[in-house]
This record gives sequence, C-alpha cells and structure tokens, in this order.
Amino acid sequence: MDEERALYIVRAGEAGAIERVLRDYSDKHRATFKFESTDEDKRKKLCEGIFKVLVKDIPTTCQVSCLEVLRILSRDKKILVPVTTKENMQILLRLAKLNESDDSLEKVSEFPVIVESLKCLCNIVFNSQMAQQLSLELNLAAKLCNLLRKCKDRKFINDIKCFDLRLLFLLSLLHTDIRSQLRYELQGLPLLTQILESAFSIKWTDEYESAIDHNGPPLSPQETDCAIEALKALFNVTVDSWKVHKESDSHQFRVMAAVLRHCLLIVGPTEDKTEELHSNAVNLLSNVPVSCLDVLICPLTHEETAQEATTLDELPSDKTAEKETVLKKNTMVYNGMNMEAIHVLLNFMEKRIDKGSSYREGLTPVLSLLTECSRAHRNIRKFLKDQVLPPLRDVTNRPEVGSTVRNKLVRLMTHVDLGVKQIAAEFLFVLCKERVDSLLKYTGYGNAAGLLAARGLLAGGRGDNWYSEDEDTDTEEYKNAKPNINLITGHLEEPMPNPIDEMTEEQKEYEAMKLVNMLDKLSRRADVKDLHQDGG
Repeated sequence: MDEERALYIVRAGEAGAIERVLRDYSDKHRATFKFESTDEDKRKKLCEGIFKVLVKDIPTTCQVSCLEVLRILSRDKKILVPVTTKENMQILLRLAKLNESDDSLEKVSEFPVIVESLKCLCNIVFNSQMAQQLSLELNLAAKLCNLLRKCKDRKFINDIKCFDLRLLFLLSLLHTDIRSQLRYELQGLPLLTQILESAFSIKWTDEYESAIDHNGPPLSPQETDCAIEALKALFNVTVDSWKVHKESDSHQFRVMAAVLRHCLLIVGPTEDKTEELHSNAVNLLSNVPVSCLDVLICPLTHEETAQEATTLDELPSDKTAEKETVLKKNTMVYNGMNMEAIHVLLNFMEKRIDKGSSYREGLTPVLSLLTECSRAHRNIRKFLKDQVLPPLRDVTNRPEVGSTVRNKLVRLMTHVDLGVKQIAAEFLFVLCKERVDSLLKYTGYGNAAGLLAARGLLAGGRGDNWYSEDEDTDTEEYKNAKPNINLITGHLEEPMPNPIDEMTEEQKEYEAMKLVNMLDKLSRRADVKDLHQDGG
C-alpha cells in the first residue's frame, strides 16, 4: 500500500508532494532490510519512477528524499535487475559529482545529495552484478579517486570521503582488475595514505616519524569512520604487495607503515571504535613487506632519552602517579628504541585471546604480524621475548596454567583449530630463536610436540632461520629447580614419597616375604616350561 501511494504521487505529483510522500515512506522503512515478495513489482516501478524524477530540475531537498527511498529499495537484490542500467548509473554519478566536468565542491547545500548518491551506489554495486560490470565500463574507480583528490584536505566533508572510500573498497573487493588499476594507474597507494594522514592530522618530525600527542583528544566519529574505510580500501590495493617490491615501492610502504604506527598510538571516540581501527591497521600491516616494518620502532629523541634516564629512586615517595608514568615508559623502551607501537600490538593480541572466540579471524592476523616482525627485526624480537617469555623463576605450575601472556599462548598451542595452534606455537618458537631446548623450557614437551613433529624436530635441534648467538641467562631459581622439572609437563614436580618409609618393621618383613614367594613361583614356572620344551 505504501509503494502504491508513493508510486502514484511520483508519477503525477509536483516536487513538494513527491518530497512529502517519499519522506514519509523513508521514515517508515528506514530500518527495513527484508521486503515482501508480493510488492516486488510495485517497488521496481517506484525505483523507475524515482530515476525519472531525478533527471528533472527539482529542489535539493526533493532530490535527497528521492535518493533516501532509492537507497532503501536498493537493499532488495531482486528489484535491481530492471533498474540497473547505464543511464540510471550515470544519473547517480552526476548527482554524486563523479563526472570529470565537476571541478569543485563549493556548494555546501549539495553535500547531502552527494552523500545519498554515494550511499545508493554502494548498495547497488554490492547487490547487482550488472552494476559491477557497468562500474568497470564507466571507469568508476578513477572517478572516485578524482573526487577524493578534491576533498582529501577538507575536513568538513568527511561523509563524502567516507562513502567514496566505502565504494572504492567494494569495487576493489569485487574486482581484482580494479585493485591493479588502483595500485598502478590511479596511484591509489599514495592517495589513500594521504587520506589517512589527513584523518589523523599527522605532523611529520622526520621522514618516517610523526609527532604523537598522548594527551590530545580522541579522533572524532567521522574521522574514525573515514580512516577505517581508507584502511579497508588500502588492504585490497596492497593484498598482493609481497609479490612485487621495487625500490620505488619501499619508500611508499615505509610511509604507510609510519602512518599505521601513528594509528596504533591514537584512540577513537569509543573503545569499540578504537579496537576496530586498530584491527584494520593490523590487517593492513600484514600486507606490508616485512623489511619495511622497521619503522614501527624508532630511536628515542633527546627528550625521551633524558626522561628514560630518570629513575624511580630520584622521584619523591609521594609522586606515585609520576612513578607509574616513568615505569610505563620504561617498559616500552628497549635498547634505545621506542617500542610503543609493538606494545600496543601485544596488548591487542592479548585482548583478542581473552575474548575466547573467533580466533582465526581476530587473533591470527596480529599473531602472524608479530611473528614476522620478530623473525626479521632483532630489536622487536628481543623486546617481545622480554614481555612474553621473561626469565623463569616460579616453575611450580604447568606452563599453560596462569594468566600471563605466556600462559595464554601456551594454552593455544593445543587449540582445536589447527591454524590457531600452529601460529601460536610458531610465535613462541621464533621468540626462542627457533631453538628446541629453549622452547621446551617455556612450554614443556607435551605442548610443543605438534610443532616439533611438523618441523621434524622431535629429537631436538633448531629451525632453519638464523638468529644472533646471544645466550639466554637462567635465573638461580630456575637452575635450582631444573633437575626436578618434568620435561613433558614443563613444571616442577615434587618427589614421590617412598611408601616403605611409613611401614613398621613387621610390615616391611611381610612385604619382603611376599616378594620372595612371588619370585619363587616365577622361577618354578620357568623350570616347568623348560622341561616341557626339552621333552618335545
């Protein structure tokens, strides 16, 4: 009934009446995602009628109402087949200012029309294979990049950027050809990296170092959404980056990695948004050639070096907050390098473990990233080793029992998901410089058996990769406990009590006689067996 009334007004009414009836329809169906099949034909005709209205000279408010209803109707895949034509796609491109003839974005009054047009295109491209083919024919990716260049440094049009980026992400997700076009022809890597720089308001202090204001305000919701969409689009653009790595690419990837480091050190408007932001940053970092990930850590500045030299003893006893700050900073410094970003990744990994679900999608990307970073960059490996596998002191509990990061990772080594347990074991193995004896010290033979069997190292030895020859130092507590540690379980076992110690002399004599009688019976049976064999 709603479609029938709206269709009647759209066909015969003037702009004011059309706007009113479509606004009512939009308000009523704003949250509708499933439609009745009985009204399918009416919805198709309503879509066709709206496209006919959009080519007319109508007020901006009426255009917005038309596009809002079209966005709602485009959620239904079935009705898109007859309305997804080249002509209709071109109408939306024109309204979204995606034609090359549109030189600027000066009229603020047109922004809602641009945003709604981009939203419609997102739905239509996602739900219609015909629209996906037309996107290639109309060179939509190039038009979207052109629009991004017009608004990349203008913060008051974040909604336009956000839905432009979302559409770019969808196109690059659905078409591998568009990924290649974005990467090479359209220079999507530097363009999208610049979008991220703008969203984060980055100020460079060196070639690959940015200024971090830890006391600054969080990102706004709009900036966060823009950044997330840019990260997703960049992921598609760089998904095959490990195959090609020229010298000219190295600089661009390092710039991107430095931007992602900045991303890890800032927060969004909410905890959930911060996690989503960091999750997409982790996914993208996984596409960066590992040799370029050295920019995740950087040398301390002169000011930071002076702060690091401040010891807790130099602070007055009443300066508790200051002591905590110094302690926190010192835990994120290793060998004169700022390890804040790696520390964030480690905390992110632990939070994902604590969630206890969706390990393959949520945990394996960050574990893989930390593993590759550790394998390629010595300072990162040694810092993570200190954080995850500190020198053993208390070995009374099994390695998988407890709440430390080490305990949590060891538990994952026997997880039911093969991919999860393999990458958890691989991470710990790399932290141990792929030395079997070192791994067993922290995990026990039982937990490590799967990895060692897969690597052909059950008898000991080390992996194929080369690491520095610096030796681990055992604590005195561990050295004293080592002779009594069960190699299978990896923990200290108390010696079993001798049952004879608690017996009286009479009991001992009784048990001794029982043993003599048993030995006598066994001896007699053996003699009888020998006689039978001789007689045979």
